[in-house]
Amino acid sequence: MVGQIDILETMTPLEFLSFRRFLDESSGFQSVQFRELECLLGIADTFDPEWFKGDDGEYNRLIKRIEEPTLWDAFVGYLHRNGHPMPESATSRDPKAALEPDAAVQAVIVNAYRNDVRLLSLCEALTDLDEALQEWRYRHVMMVQRTIGTRMGTGGSSGVDYLKGTLFRQCFPDLWAVRSQF
Repeated sequence: MVGQIDILETMTPLEFLSFRRFLDESSGFQSVQFRELECLLGIADTFDPEWFKGDDGEYNRLIKRIEEPTLWDAFVGYLHRNGHPMPESATSRDPKAALEPDAAVQAVIVNAYRNDVRLLSLCEALTDLDEALQEWRYRHVMMVQRTIGTRMGTGGSSGVDYLKGTLFRQCFPDLWAVRSQF
């Protein structure tokens, strides 16, 4: 996704504005697919599903995704099933709830890092994914500011100000919190 921004940044503001009106509702702000990705990554609390009520198929698909376990939930379950007992708060959490750092979960992760090479690689892959999404968000903010300045966003958001509010939102806060425990 970052590579797409490289291409868009080759345009001047005049070039981008020459076709912006044709984007209509093609914004990530209004993209059910992007919102599904956010839900899968555990950040379903960043939008209101009611925004998508106009299309029953997409709305129902989004509601289903919101209620299903996240990638983090799958990771926690995997750890739990493979000899790294997780606290019940982690194994039975509401997938719609925002992930909050949890010291008990972090203790299990630190133990996994120290004693299970397979899980160390998985933890790092999830951290890479989280970092890549944050990198994309930053590049997206800068590209938008570069091409449209402080205009309203394509999807009707406040544009750059809205996007800045999404920066540094971690999908997997426990994987970041353990960094200082080694």
